[in-house]
Amino acid sequence: MGDHEQSMTSTVWEATRRYLRSVAVPLGAVLLALIIGAAIIWISGASPWLAYKALAKGAFGSAEGWRRTLEKTTPLIFSGLAVAFAFKAGLFNIGAQGQLLLGAITAAWVGFAVHGLPWAIHAPLALVAGLIAGGLYGYIPGALKTYTGAHEVITTIMLNYIAMGLTDYLANGPWKDTSEGNIVARTPEILPSAHLPTWGWLPLGFLLALAVAVFAWWVLERTTIGFEIRTVGRNPHAARYGGMKVARTIILTMVISAMFAGMGGAVETQGVIGRYQPGFNANLGFDGITVALLGKTDPFGVIPAALLLGAMRAGSSQMQFDAHVAKEITDVIQALMLFFVAADMIVRWLLRVKAAEGEEKITLSTGWGSH
Repeated sequence: MGDHEQSMTSTVWEATRRYLRSVAVPLGAVLLALIIGAAIIWISGASPWLAYKALAKGAFGSAEGWRRTLEKTTPLIFSGLAVAFAFKAGLFNIGAQGQLLLGAITAAWVGFAVHGLPWAIHAPLALVAGLIAGGLYGYIPGALKTYTGAHEVITTIMLNYIAMGLTDYLANGPWKDTSEGNIVARTPEILPSAHLPTWGWLPLGFLLALAVAVFAWWVLERTTIGFEIRTVGRNPHAARYGGMKVARTIILTMVISAMFAGMGGAVETQGVIGRYQPGFNANLGFDGITVALLGKTDPFGVIPAALLLGAMRAGSSQMQFDAHVAKEITDVIQALMLFFVAADMIVRWLLRVKAAEGEEKITLSTGWGSH
Protein backbone atom coordinates (compact mmCIF):
# COMPACT_ATOMS: atom_id res chain seq x y z
CA MET A 1 0.00 0.00 0.00
CA GLY A 2 1.41 3.37 -1.07
CA ASP A 3 1.93 6.38 1.15
CA HIS A 4 -1.06 8.15 -0.43
CA GLU A 5 -3.38 5.20 0.21
CA GLN A 6 -2.10 4.87 3.78
CA SER A 7 -2.72 8.57 4.35
CA MET A 8 -6.27 8.30 3.01
CA THR A 9 -6.98 5.23 5.14
CA SER A 10 -5.63 6.99 8.22
CA THR A 11 -7.74 10.06 7.50
CA VAL A 12 -10.93 8.00 7.05
CA TRP A 13 -10.22 6.01 10.21
CA GLU A 14 -9.58 9.17 12.23
CA ALA A 15 -12.77 10.77 10.90
CA THR A 16 -14.73 7.62 11.80
CA ARG A 17 -13.29 7.58 15.33
CA ARG A 18 -14.12 11.26 15.79
CA TYR A 19 -17.70 10.70 14.60
CA LEU A 20 -18.19 7.70 16.89
CA ARG A 21 -16.91 9.70 19.85
CA SER A 22 -19.24 12.58 19.00
CA VAL A 23 -22.34 10.34 18.99
CA ALA A 24 -21.26 8.22 21.96
CA VAL A 25 -22.90 10.49 24.54
CA PRO A 26 -26.40 10.66 22.99
CA LEU A 27 -26.37 6.94 22.19
CA GLY A 28 -25.11 6.18 25.68
CA ALA A 29 -27.81 8.41 27.17
CA VAL A 30 -30.50 6.51 25.25
CA LEU A 31 -29.07 3.14 26.28
CA LEU A 32 -28.79 4.07 29.96
CA ALA A 33 -32.31 5.49 29.98
CA LEU A 34 -33.68 2.29 28.43
CA ILE A 35 -31.81 0.14 30.97
CA ILE A 36 -33.12 2.13 33.93
CA GLY A 37 -36.57 2.15 32.34
CA ALA A 38 -36.40 -1.64 32.07
CA ALA A 39 -35.51 -1.85 35.76
CA ILE A 40 -38.51 0.32 36.67
CA ILE A 41 -40.79 -1.86 34.53
CA TRP A 42 -39.41 -5.02 36.15
CA ILE A 43 -39.87 -3.61 39.66
CA SER A 44 -43.49 -2.78 38.81
CA GLY A 45 -44.08 -6.46 38.03
CA ALA A 46 -44.10 -6.37 34.22
CA SER A 47 -41.72 -7.81 31.64
CA PRO A 48 -39.25 -5.26 30.16
CA TRP A 49 -38.75 -7.46 27.09
CA LEU A 50 -42.48 -7.68 26.43
CA ALA A 51 -42.91 -3.95 27.09
CA TYR A 52 -40.19 -2.85 24.67
CA LYS A 53 -41.31 -5.40 22.10
CA ALA A 54 -44.85 -4.02 22.27
CA LEU A 55 -43.48 -0.46 22.07
CA ALA A 56 -41.61 -1.29 18.86
CA LYS A 57 -44.62 -3.14 17.47
CA GLY A 58 -46.92 -0.19 18.08
CA ALA A 59 -44.48 2.23 16.46
CA PHE A 60 -43.19 0.24 13.49
CA GLY A 61 -45.21 -2.97 13.27
CA SER A 62 -47.73 -1.79 10.68
CA ALA A 63 -48.45 0.94 8.17
CA GLU A 64 -50.77 2.55 10.71
CA GLY A 65 -48.00 2.42 13.30
CA TRP A 66 -45.58 4.13 10.92
CA ARG A 67 -48.17 6.81 10.20
CA ARG A 68 -48.67 7.52 13.90
CA THR A 69 -44.92 7.55 14.50
CA LEU A 70 -44.25 10.04 11.72
CA GLU A 71 -47.14 12.22 12.88
CA LYS A 72 -45.68 12.27 16.38
CA THR A 73 -42.19 12.85 15.01
CA THR A 74 -43.04 15.82 12.78
CA PRO A 75 -43.68 18.55 15.40
CA LEU A 76 -40.71 17.25 17.42
CA ILE A 77 -38.43 17.87 14.44
CA PHE A 78 -39.68 21.45 14.19
CA SER A 79 -39.38 22.17 17.92
CA GLY A 80 -35.99 20.43 18.05
CA LEU A 81 -34.78 22.59 15.16
CA ALA A 82 -36.04 25.69 16.97
CA VAL A 83 -34.00 24.89 20.08
CA ALA A 84 -30.94 23.64 18.15
CA PHE A 85 -30.82 26.69 15.85
CA ALA A 86 -30.86 29.09 18.79
CA PHE A 87 -28.10 27.08 20.49
CA LYS A 88 -25.79 27.86 17.59
CA ALA A 89 -25.84 31.53 18.62
CA GLY A 90 -25.41 30.66 22.30
CA LEU A 91 -29.11 31.19 23.00
CA PHE A 92 -31.41 28.88 24.96
CA ASN A 93 -34.89 29.18 23.43
CA ILE A 94 -37.22 27.67 26.02
CA GLY A 95 -40.06 29.54 24.32
CA ALA A 96 -40.60 27.02 21.53
CA GLN A 97 -43.79 25.87 23.27
CA GLY A 98 -45.40 29.32 23.18
CA GLN A 99 -44.20 29.95 19.64
CA LEU A 100 -45.61 26.61 18.53
CA LEU A 101 -48.99 27.34 20.14
CA LEU A 102 -49.28 30.70 18.39
CA GLY A 103 -48.34 29.11 15.08
CA ALA A 104 -50.94 26.40 15.63
CA ILE A 105 -53.84 28.71 16.44
CA THR A 106 -52.95 31.23 13.72
CA ALA A 107 -52.89 28.47 11.11
CA ALA A 108 -56.24 27.27 12.45
CA TRP A 109 -57.75 30.75 12.09
CA VAL A 110 -56.55 31.07 8.49
CA GLY A 111 -57.77 27.52 7.90
CA PHE A 112 -61.36 28.09 9.00
CA ALA A 113 -61.87 31.84 8.40
CA VAL A 114 -60.49 32.24 4.87
CA HIS A 115 -62.86 30.85 2.24
CA GLY A 116 -62.85 30.34 -1.50
CA LEU A 117 -59.18 29.51 -2.01
CA PRO A 118 -57.83 26.40 -3.76
CA TRP A 119 -55.68 23.96 -1.78
CA ALA A 120 -52.48 25.10 -3.55
CA ILE A 121 -52.97 28.58 -2.06
CA HIS A 122 -54.93 28.00 1.15
CA ALA A 123 -52.72 25.32 2.72
CA PRO A 124 -49.43 27.20 2.11
CA LEU A 125 -51.08 30.44 3.29
CA ALA A 126 -52.01 28.86 6.62
CA LEU A 127 -48.51 27.44 6.97
CA VAL A 128 -46.91 30.82 6.30
CA ALA A 129 -49.30 32.49 8.75
CA GLY A 130 -48.26 30.07 11.50
CA LEU A 131 -44.60 30.55 10.64
CA ILE A 132 -44.89 34.35 10.78
CA ALA A 133 -46.82 34.25 14.07
CA GLY A 134 -44.09 32.17 15.66
CA GLY A 135 -41.35 34.39 14.25
CA LEU A 136 -42.97 37.59 15.52
CA TYR A 137 -43.27 36.05 18.97
CA GLY A 138 -39.61 35.07 18.84
CA TYR A 139 -38.65 38.66 18.02
CA ILE A 140 -39.74 39.75 21.51
CA PRO A 141 -37.14 37.84 23.58
CA GLY A 142 -34.49 38.58 20.95
CA ALA A 143 -35.15 42.31 21.15
CA LEU A 144 -35.38 42.26 24.94
CA LYS A 145 -32.00 40.54 25.20
CA THR A 146 -30.41 42.91 22.71
CA TYR A 147 -31.76 46.22 23.96
CA THR A 148 -32.28 45.59 27.69
CA GLY A 149 -30.01 42.65 28.52
CA ALA A 150 -32.96 40.51 29.66
CA HIS A 151 -31.95 36.87 29.63
CA GLU A 152 -33.76 34.78 27.01
CA VAL A 153 -34.31 31.90 29.44
CA ILE A 154 -36.43 34.09 31.71
CA THR A 155 -38.27 35.98 28.98
CA THR A 156 -39.14 32.90 26.93
CA ILE A 157 -40.47 31.09 30.01
CA MET A 158 -42.75 34.04 30.78
CA LEU A 159 -43.80 34.35 27.13
CA ASN A 160 -44.82 30.68 27.16
CA TYR A 161 -47.43 31.40 29.83
CA ILE A 162 -48.66 34.46 27.94
CA ALA A 163 -49.05 32.35 24.78
CA MET A 164 -50.93 29.64 26.69
CA GLY A 165 -53.32 32.19 28.17
CA LEU A 166 -53.82 34.00 24.87
CA THR A 167 -54.54 30.85 22.87
CA ASP A 168 -56.88 29.54 25.57
CA TYR A 169 -58.77 32.85 25.44
CA LEU A 170 -59.05 32.83 21.65
CA ALA A 171 -60.16 29.18 21.54
CA ASN A 172 -62.79 29.85 24.21
CA GLY A 173 -63.73 33.35 23.03
CA PRO A 174 -63.73 35.05 19.62
CA TRP A 175 -62.45 32.00 17.72
CA LYS A 176 -64.47 29.37 19.58
CA ASP A 177 -66.31 26.67 17.68
CA THR A 178 -69.95 27.70 18.00
CA SER A 179 -71.39 24.65 16.27
CA GLU A 180 -74.38 23.04 17.93
CA GLY A 181 -73.50 20.72 20.79
CA ASN A 182 -69.93 21.95 21.31
CA ILE A 183 -69.11 22.89 24.90
CA VAL A 184 -65.29 22.66 24.89
CA ALA A 185 -62.74 25.34 24.09
CA ARG A 186 -61.60 24.84 20.51
CA THR A 187 -61.65 26.55 17.13
CA PRO A 188 -63.87 25.42 14.27
CA GLU A 189 -62.45 22.69 12.05
CA ILE A 190 -60.28 24.01 9.25
CA LEU A 191 -61.57 23.80 5.70
CA PRO A 192 -60.53 20.84 3.50
CA SER A 193 -58.55 23.26 1.35
CA ALA A 194 -56.23 23.97 4.31
CA HIS A 195 -55.55 20.36 5.27
CA LEU A 196 -52.13 18.75 4.74
CA PRO A 197 -52.72 15.27 3.29
CA THR A 198 -51.26 11.92 4.27
CA TRP A 199 -50.30 9.57 1.43
CA GLY A 200 -50.75 6.09 2.81
CA TRP A 201 -48.54 6.09 5.91
CA LEU A 202 -46.47 9.14 4.83
CA PRO A 203 -47.70 12.55 6.07
CA LEU A 204 -46.84 15.57 3.95
CA GLY A 205 -45.94 17.40 7.16
CA PHE A 206 -43.08 14.95 7.79
CA LEU A 207 -41.61 15.70 4.37
CA LEU A 208 -41.87 19.41 5.12
CA ALA A 209 -40.02 18.84 8.39
CA LEU A 210 -37.20 17.05 6.56
CA ALA A 211 -36.99 19.91 4.06
CA VAL A 212 -36.81 22.48 6.87
CA ALA A 213 -34.02 20.48 8.55
CA VAL A 214 -32.01 20.61 5.30
CA PHE A 215 -32.73 24.34 5.06
CA ALA A 216 -31.55 24.92 8.65
CA TRP A 217 -28.31 23.04 7.93
CA TRP A 218 -27.76 25.02 4.72
CA VAL A 219 -28.28 28.35 6.49
CA LEU A 220 -25.87 27.44 9.29
CA GLU A 221 -23.15 25.82 7.20
CA ARG A 222 -23.32 27.44 3.78
CA THR A 223 -24.33 31.08 4.26
CA THR A 224 -22.73 34.22 5.64
CA ILE A 225 -25.59 34.58 8.11
CA GLY A 226 -24.92 31.08 9.40
CA PHE A 227 -21.24 31.83 9.84
CA GLU A 228 -22.09 34.93 11.85
CA ILE A 229 -24.56 32.96 13.99
CA ARG A 230 -21.96 30.30 14.80
CA THR A 231 -19.29 32.93 15.48
CA VAL A 232 -21.53 34.85 17.87
CA GLY A 233 -22.33 31.58 19.62
CA ARG A 234 -18.66 30.75 20.12
CA ASN A 235 -17.42 34.21 21.11
CA PRO A 236 -19.70 37.25 20.84
CA HIS A 237 -16.89 39.61 21.87
CA ALA A 238 -14.62 38.38 19.09
CA ALA A 239 -17.54 38.60 16.65
CA ARG A 240 -18.16 42.20 17.65
CA TYR A 241 -14.44 43.00 17.35
CA GLY A 242 -14.48 41.45 13.87
CA GLY A 243 -17.18 43.87 12.75
CA MET A 244 -20.19 41.55 12.99
CA LYS A 245 -23.51 43.01 14.08
CA VAL A 246 -24.06 40.89 17.17
CA ALA A 247 -27.36 42.52 18.15
CA ARG A 248 -28.86 41.94 14.72
CA THR A 249 -27.60 38.34 14.71
CA ILE A 250 -29.18 37.59 18.10
CA ILE A 251 -32.58 38.95 17.03
CA LEU A 252 -32.44 37.21 13.65
CA THR A 253 -31.51 33.89 15.27
CA MET A 254 -34.42 34.07 17.71
CA VAL A 255 -36.82 34.98 14.90
CA ILE A 256 -35.72 32.09 12.67
CA SER A 257 -35.73 29.70 15.63
CA ALA A 258 -39.28 30.75 16.53
CA MET A 259 -40.39 30.46 12.89
CA PHE A 260 -39.42 26.78 12.97
CA ALA A 261 -41.54 26.28 16.10
CA GLY A 262 -44.46 28.23 14.64
CA MET A 263 -44.38 26.15 11.49
CA GLY A 264 -44.40 23.01 13.63
CA GLY A 265 -47.60 24.20 15.28
CA ALA A 266 -49.14 24.97 11.91
CA VAL A 267 -48.29 21.51 10.57
CA GLU A 268 -49.77 19.90 13.68
CA THR A 269 -53.01 21.84 13.16
CA GLN A 270 -53.26 21.27 9.41
CA GLY A 271 -51.94 17.74 9.21
CA VAL A 272 -53.09 16.01 12.41
CA ILE A 273 -55.68 17.75 14.59
CA GLY A 274 -57.59 19.72 11.94
CA ARG A 275 -58.30 22.58 14.38
CA TYR A 276 -56.75 24.19 17.44
CA GLN A 277 -57.74 22.76 20.80
CA PRO A 278 -55.90 23.60 24.04
CA GLY A 279 -54.01 20.66 25.46
CA PHE A 280 -53.55 18.80 22.18
CA ASN A 281 -50.14 20.44 21.65
CA ALA A 282 -48.95 20.09 25.23
CA ASN A 283 -45.19 19.82 25.80
CA LEU A 284 -44.26 19.58 22.11
CA GLY A 285 -42.12 22.68 22.42
CA PHE A 286 -40.52 21.57 25.68
CA ASP A 287 -39.72 18.15 24.19
CA GLY A 288 -37.71 20.03 21.57
CA ILE A 289 -35.06 20.57 24.24
CA THR A 290 -34.58 16.81 24.60
CA VAL A 291 -34.58 16.36 20.83
CA ALA A 292 -32.01 19.13 20.30
CA LEU A 293 -29.65 17.78 22.97
CA LEU A 294 -29.95 14.19 21.76
CA GLY A 295 -29.25 15.43 18.24
CA LYS A 296 -26.14 17.32 19.41
CA THR A 297 -27.84 20.56 18.25
CA ASP A 298 -27.23 19.48 14.67
CA PRO A 299 -30.14 19.88 12.21
CA PHE A 300 -29.57 16.40 10.81
CA GLY A 301 -29.07 14.92 14.28
CA VAL A 302 -32.47 16.30 15.29
CA ILE A 303 -34.23 13.96 12.83
CA PRO A 304 -33.30 10.56 14.40
CA ALA A 305 -33.70 12.03 17.90
CA ALA A 306 -37.22 13.19 17.07
CA LEU A 307 -37.99 9.84 15.42
CA LEU A 308 -36.96 8.03 18.61
CA LEU A 309 -39.24 10.14 20.81
CA GLY A 310 -42.03 10.00 18.22
CA ALA A 311 -41.82 6.21 18.15
CA MET A 312 -42.00 6.06 21.95
CA ARG A 313 -45.15 8.18 21.92
CA ALA A 314 -46.75 6.23 19.09
CA GLY A 315 -46.01 2.84 20.63
CA SER A 316 -46.87 3.65 24.25
CA SER A 317 -50.52 2.63 23.87
CA GLN A 318 -49.54 -0.76 22.46
CA MET A 319 -47.10 -1.20 25.34
CA GLN A 320 -49.86 -0.44 27.83
CA PHE A 321 -52.25 -2.88 26.12
CA ASP A 322 -49.83 -5.81 25.62
CA ALA A 323 -47.53 -5.50 28.64
CA HIS A 324 -49.81 -3.65 31.07
CA VAL A 325 -47.23 -0.91 31.53
CA ALA A 326 -48.45 2.66 32.05
CA LYS A 327 -47.86 4.98 29.09
CA GLU A 328 -46.20 7.44 31.46
CA ILE A 329 -43.13 5.19 31.59
CA THR A 330 -42.13 6.65 28.24
CA ASP A 331 -42.09 10.11 29.86
CA VAL A 332 -39.79 8.76 32.56
CA ILE A 333 -37.43 7.28 29.96
CA GLN A 334 -37.47 10.53 28.00
CA ALA A 335 -36.62 12.50 31.15
CA LEU A 336 -33.74 10.12 31.86
CA MET A 337 -32.42 10.66 28.33
CA LEU A 338 -32.44 14.39 28.87
CA PHE A 339 -30.70 13.99 32.23
CA PHE A 340 -27.91 11.81 30.88
CA VAL A 341 -27.30 13.83 27.73
CA ALA A 342 -27.20 17.06 29.75
CA ALA A 343 -24.95 15.53 32.43
CA ASP A 344 -22.65 14.11 29.77
CA MET A 345 -19.77 13.65 32.24
CA ILE A 346 -21.69 10.70 33.72
CA VAL A 347 -22.05 9.01 30.34
CA ARG A 348 -18.45 9.71 29.37
CA TRP A 349 -17.21 8.23 32.67
CA LEU A 350 -19.34 5.11 32.29
CA LEU A 351 -18.35 4.57 28.66
CA ARG A 352 -14.76 5.77 29.13
CA VAL A 353 -15.21 8.17 26.21
CA LYS A 354 -13.22 11.38 25.91
CA ALA A 355 -14.58 14.42 24.13
CA ALA A 356 -13.55 14.51 20.48
CA GLU A 357 -11.03 17.20 19.60
CA GLY A 358 -12.90 20.29 18.46
CA GLU A 359 -16.23 18.86 19.60
CA GLU A 360 -18.74 21.62 20.27
CA LYS A 361 -19.54 22.02 23.95
CA ILE A 362 -23.25 22.39 24.61
CA THR A 363 -24.17 24.69 27.48
CA LEU A 364 -27.74 24.94 28.66
CA SER A 365 -27.55 28.63 29.34
CA THR A 366 -25.42 31.60 28.52
CA GLY A 367 -24.33 33.82 31.34
CA TRP A 368 -26.35 36.82 32.48
CA GLY A 369 -25.64 39.63 30.09
CA SER A 370 -22.99 37.62 28.26
CA HIS A 371 -23.93 39.22 24.97
